Amino acid sequence: MLIAGLWGFAEATLFFLVPDIWLTAIAVRRGLKPALLACLAALAGALLGGLAMYGWGVSNPETARAVLDWVPGINVTMITEVQTALNEGGAMAMFLGPLQGVPYKIYAVEAAGAGVGLATFLAISVPARLLRFLMLTVAVLAISRALSSHVGPRFRTGLLTGAWIVFYAAYFTIVGI
Repeated sequence: MLIAGLWGFAEATLFFLVPDIWLTAIAVRRGLKPALLACLAALAGALLGGLAMYGWGVSNPETARAVLDWVPGINVTMITEVQTALNEGGAMAMFLGPLQGVPYKIYAVEAAGAGVGLATFLAISVPARLLRFLMLTVAVLAISRALSSHVGPRFRTGLLTGAWIVFYAAYFTIVGI
């Protein structure tokens, strides 16, 4: 649980690999209950990280944006698109964006500047973060269970690792590093 919480915090701030990697590995290796508990720990970490990034966006948005531009998978265009989405769609943009692969940390930095208050930011962060964590973790668990009668846990873990490598290779090819 500690790793899930720390990873949730790290990814909500400046780390560029999603905690879903760890969450799905727990689902494959340990099952439903530990995976769901890890999702909650990742959510807690993400909320703390989001709160830190929100505060940074309030106190020094230009520096926060400049640092975000150095994070792999984030660029100035993406930051500008998040600003526009928040200005046009408000908190709903913050809910939808991370489900579409736009890093939550950008929304956290830009939220206050778009008029999204702290309470609203935190309230929308819970379903915005938890929904993806749960959907992916439960989907991977279902696939793992379907394969369990044919292949062992090591093979399933290897398959999951390969899937994450392919995902990130595609993501960084499309978005850029």
